[in-house]
Amino acid sequence: MNKTKGMVESEISKALTQWEKDYLGRGSVSVKTDLLRNMIIVTLRGILTPAEYALCETQEGRISIKRTRADLVESGEKDLKEIIRSIIGEQVLSIHTDLSTRTGERIIVFKLENDVEKNFS
Repeated sequence: MNKTKGMVESEISKALTQWEKDYLGRGSVSVKTDLLRNMIIVTLRGILTPAEYALCETQEGRISIKRTRADLVESGEKDLKEIIRSIIGEQVLSIHTDLSTRTGERIIVFKLENDVEKNFS
C-alpha cells in the first residue's frame, strides 16, 4: 500500500512527539505536520512548562528560554534528520526552528534535497 500525504504527515508528527518524550523528557500537547514542496513544516503546541512561562515574563527570561530550547533541538539534530530520512527517504539539508514564548508554540522546518510533495497525488 502506498502511503498518502496525510499518512506520512501523521507518521512524522508521531515520531517527533516520541523523540520529544525520549530526548527532552516530555512531549508537546499537539503536533501538526505539513509537507510543502521540499519542506516539512512541523508546528508543536504546548511545549513550555509552567516554570518556563513564568521565566518568559521578562525579556532576559524569554531570551534564555529561546536559547536553551534552540540548543536542545540543535543537540538532537542528527536524530531528527535520521527520523525524517527513515520516514520520507530523503536527506534533510537543514533544520530551522523558532519558539514563541508568548504562545508556547515551536515551528520546525526541515529543508529537503528534493520536492517530496509531488510524490503524492
